[in-house]
Amino acid sequence: MLRHVTLDDKYDLSKEQILVSGTQAIVRLLLMQREFDRRAGLKTAGFVSGYRGSPLGGIDQQLWKAGRYLAEADIVFQPGLNEDLAATACWGSQQTGLLGESRYDGVFALWYGKGPGVDRTGDVFRHANSFGTSPHGGVLALMGDDHTAESSTVAHQSEFAFIDAMIPILNPAGVQELIDYGIYGYALSRF
Repeated sequence: MLRHVTLDDKYDLSKEQILVSGTQAIVRLLLMQREFDRRAGLKTAGFVSGYRGSPLGGIDQQLWKAGRYLAEADIVFQPGLNEDLAATACWGSQQTGLLGESRYDGVFALWYGKGPGVDRTGDVFRHANSFGTSPHGGVLALMGDDHTAESSTVAHQSEFAFIDAMIPILNPAGVQELIDYGIYGYALSRF
């Protein structure tokens, strides 16, 4: 018997077997994190910001395409004018409950940028990591490295910048690990 399959299956969390690209897996990760929080009795929201540059330029396109699903899950996508402003906005998302006036128990955030943007955003990363996340929040940072300068002006490798800021690094080897490590990363950021 044939199964009914649609292109929207990738964002339907009731589907156990799906086909997704890496950028689509990132969108699904956000939806899954929101659902895990809901099942834990938490009312969380999501926030995504980053810089539209290669090699991670396709993330914004997938986020815009999934806008309906993100809106239903209280996940806001706001592209940054540059990597610094995007990272600062993600850092700010972790401070929404400081005054006790937040509508949510926490905000999980995602930042993305290319390697040279990681370099220029070091001050924000260092301070945000030292400050920490909200108890039911968390931030993942996706760095798009271009080791051979194929789509960037210079070759770059970002691990050392994250090590310098004492930010843990998870290095997925495939699409499934983007989701698995992402869920693990949010869990780690809440300790």
